[in-house]
Amino acid sequence: MKINILLFDKFETLDAFGPAEILGKAQEFELEYFSVAGGIVTSSQNVSVVTKTIIDAEEDSVWLIPGGEGTRTLVLDADFLLKLKQLAQKSKFCLSVCTGSALLAKCGALDGIRATSNKRAFEWVKTTSKKTLWIEKARWIACEKFYTSSGISAGMDMALGFVSDILGKNEANEIAKRIEYVWNDNPEKDDFSAN
Repeated sequence: MKINILLFDKFETLDAFGPAEILGKAQEFELEYFSVAGGIVTSSQNVSVVTKTIIDAEEDSVWLIPGGEGTRTLVLDADFLLKLKQLAQKSKFCLSVCTGSALLAKCGALDGIRATSNKRAFEWVKTTSKKTLWIEKARWIACEKFYTSSGISAGMDMALGFVSDILGKNEANEIAKRIEYVWNDNPEKDDFSAN
């Protein structure tokens, strides 16, 4: 199964590479990195990644959308949002970490979908769509084909949750053990929510 990671300038590094570490451990998944225009994309932490253009992506793939500082300008980019909506609609599954859910919400992909996001940015994220069913107290949420997670490290828990749903809990536990990660396997256990 293809896992396509959609990057943009000023993405949050762990949002993308925490889940990539986990998903990349499963033999059934093949990871590729994309951006709208292709070429080098740089994270907020100054990590540069060579990406392919989204035109080259296979349809019916899994998309992972990180969050980060770059989401603040992308929610105003109509061309980007149109392309994102098309990717989300054609995706087999669509995963987002942190404020990546703001992008999916703003483009309309999360209309009528239960979703969450980074608690420190939650009030801003909620302004991106009144049609998304925002759930504040959640580490991550799986709703239809969409998986959304809380802030940054929560994406790793969500990625393991996705592995568990697709490949079984034993596989998720084995990956967590291999990377010496203590998996919070309860999506409703959210220590960072004010509620």
